Amino acid sequence: MNDILQELDSRRAQARLGGGQRRIDAQHARGKLTARERIELLLDEGSFEEFDMFVTHRCTDFGMEKQKIAGDGVVTGWGTINGRMVYVFSQDFTVFGGSLSETHARKICKIMDMAMQNGAPVIGINDSGGARIQEGVASLAGYAEVFQRNILASGVIPQISVIMGPCAGGAVYSPAMTDFIFMVKDTSYMFVTGPDVVKTVTNEQVTAEELGGAATHTKKSSVADGAFENDVEALSEIRRLVDFLPLNNREKPPVRPFFDDPERVEPSLDTLVPDNPNQPYDMKELILKVADEGDFYEIQEEFAKNIVTGFIRLEGRTVGVVANQPLVLAGCLDIDSSRKAARFVRFCDAFEIPILTFVDVPGFLPGTAQEYGGVIKHGAKLLFAYGEATVPKVTVITRKAYGGAYDVMASKHLRGDFNYAWPSAEIAVMGAKGAVEILYRSELNDPERIAERTKEYEERFANPFVAAERGFIDEVIMPHSTRRRVCRAFASLRNKSLKNPWKKHDNMPL
Repeated sequence: MNDILQELDSRRAQARLGGGQRRIDAQHARGKLTARERIELLLDEGSFEEFDMFVTHRCTDFGMEKQKIAGDGVVTGWGTINGRMVYVFSQDFTVFGGSLSETHARKICKIMDMAMQNGAPVIGINDSGGARIQEGVASLAGYAEVFQRNILASGVIPQISVIMGPCAGGAVYSPAMTDFIFMVKDTSYMFVTGPDVVKTVTNEQVTAEELGGAATHTKKSSVADGAFENDVEALSEIRRLVDFLPLNNREKPPVRPFFDDPERVEPSLDTLVPDNPNQPYDMKELILKVADEGDFYEIQEEFAKNIVTGFIRLEGRTVGVVANQPLVLAGCLDIDSSRKAARFVRFCDAFEIPILTFVDVPGFLPGTAQEYGGVIKHGAKLLFAYGEATVPKVTVITRKAYGGAYDVMASKHLRGDFNYAWPSAEIAVMGAKGAVEILYRSELNDPERIAERTKEYEERFANPFVAAERGFIDEVIMPHSTRRRVCRAFASLRNKSLKNPWKKHDNMPL
């Protein structure tokens, strides 16, 4: 018996070494942690239960039968984050460069199936050279098996991808279908075709970092939702994100202890909006002052900064926030901000996370680039997402809400539950200057008359009361009481029940 136990111990020790100490040292030299070190940091101490530690590949081509390493390049299993169950896989770059084989894919598929059956999130840590060339089409089949599970799990359990090394070719499509993608600066990159292929086909000279590094995907492509300085910070922030999310679409997000009075008033908010309607202010100040303990987890901070998305808590409960940002493009909606917010709204709706919307939007960004880029369809994505959402929706208009953008931003007409406005709100088809130039075109040669007309228009329409008279605004509230009113609104909506008509699925304007 002792011999068998010793053999088990030695096999486990061998498996934990992955590709060997030399390759582990090389991984550390690049500033990267190993697959197992990453899991230890991500999960609660001592909570990890590993599956398939001794699995090896079955390939016999190219002399592969002589190179069998236990685990086959991926560590899989389950554990807990702050006591809540999650499933995890972590690719091991020290074993065949983390390349995906048939058995490697089967290990990932097994824990994804278990996550679906048991209703728990899946966190994938990607660090792989791609498909294992020696296995050919069997490796490609493995990718497709993983993709199919990503699709079926979408909207059922949260899926989080952390890119901590290379992720290229077909490998990129699994993270692309997950709910959140995070990267590590300087050590991770994602692209469909690498710099060498790009140079051969298009003659463009580009580095891996320029083509698919963290800066590219957080600022330009919007593929990634955030980037962190190193592996340790990334895993710490993933733990923080998981705390905001429910385990699956049948459960509510966790309720955390809070030490912030829901009745708290913020007198500084009464002066947040400047007297000059063209002067910007920072909408994040409002978000932080409304949130429990000023805690805000921003999603896609570096992309489309004219709209802000992320999670806060109110009375210890998770709420998704969407807010126009007057500091960037005056808070206009455009192609990028519409896509960013629409995806976030759909995630919140899929997982029963209430949505709080702060509105200061002068309209959609004009210009040929926007029209040629399809701003009509992209803007419709956000409109569709808000209109489709059945979760509690509370909207606060702080200043401008003009034209179609007023409708799009969670208006009463898109089944908003509580629609508040500050006294500084201006709800109209357009700004006073533009409206007067259209309404009184014949008087444009008389500057004094036009100024008078503009003043009349501002007095009549540049306020929230016309909308309030029609019931489109439920209440005009004092800015300092925003936290109290919003907390009470969401508390009253905890048992909200709203269902859309039966359908196989919608056909949103993709």
